[in-house]
Amino acid sequence: MSGSPLRVAFIGLGNMGGGMAANQAKAGRIVSAFDLSAPARDRAAAGGCKPASTVAEAVAEADVVITMLPAGPHVRSVYAEQILPNAPKSALLVDCSTIDVESARAVAAQATQAGFRFADAPVSGGSTAADAGTLAFMVGCLEPDFADVEAAVQPMARAVIRAGDHGAGQAAKICNNMLLGISMIGVCEAYALAERLGLDPQKFFDIASQSSGQCWSLTTYSPWPGAVATSPANRNYEGGFATAMMLKDLKLAQEAAAAAGAATPLGAQAEGLYALFDRLGGGGKDFSAILQMLRGRLGEVPGA
Repeated sequence: MSGSPLRVAFIGLGNMGGGMAANQAKAGRIVSAFDLSAPARDRAAAGGCKPASTVAEAVAEADVVITMLPAGPHVRSVYAEQILPNAPKSALLVDCSTIDVESARAVAAQATQAGFRFADAPVSGGSTAADAGTLAFMVGCLEPDFADVEAAVQPMARAVIRAGDHGAGQAAKICNNMLLGISMIGVCEAYALAERLGLDPQKFFDIASQSSGQCWSLTTYSPWPGAVATSPANRNYEGGFATAMMLKDLKLAQEAAAAAGAATPLGAQAEGLYALFDRLGGGGKDFSAILQMLRGRLGEVPGA
């Protein structure tokens, strides 16, 4: 991947995809971008991309096709009906959506049979990292393809790790996000208990962040406003990683656990709690806002 500027087709320009596509353009790549939403295409144009009117148009001359789509059925249909019939066989296909492992492997098999190189490469970091180009990529691909996948996603990444062959990226993502969902609930419960016991929340943070309870959900993404300056808690839980997206990932984890016969009781409990928070109106808020449900103060979360 050298010489003339890389031609990138970017399909899916939502909260994550919009920032990711813009970072591809900032890196000097020629980005043809498509989304069903006209405002999303307009934002992509403002970010330096060239809007396309169809997926077929976007991928027609691509060196790399990157997709960021809502769910497995969307990925299956977009690849089968629009990308595989229209992209050059030389194009590298990289799906960054978070979907079920079975769908990732099915699309990989279909792409490989059609003569393409394919990678499932879901991401971690939320919309803030998507905008900043600091996402972590978990890649499932054939080992000889990894160097090109790494080069393709580099403008969007702070870390790119090959998890294994096709489907391994999705497996890593759902396991990681199940752990994240569980750990955030633990941090929120601890804050809620500390408050009820009369302990100043900032003092609790100062102590726990230097003790055995230290974890990413506490020290990088604290759900208590004011503890960590960059946390969505300081922006009324706007931006970051929406509760609805966390719930989606927890459902994927539970489906995978059932299929594999794995015991994930805390994952199941986390899914149930986030489902409740979603039903109470918190779906659009950052997932750390579940703190306010546990405190019995949902009314303090605007929009929830």
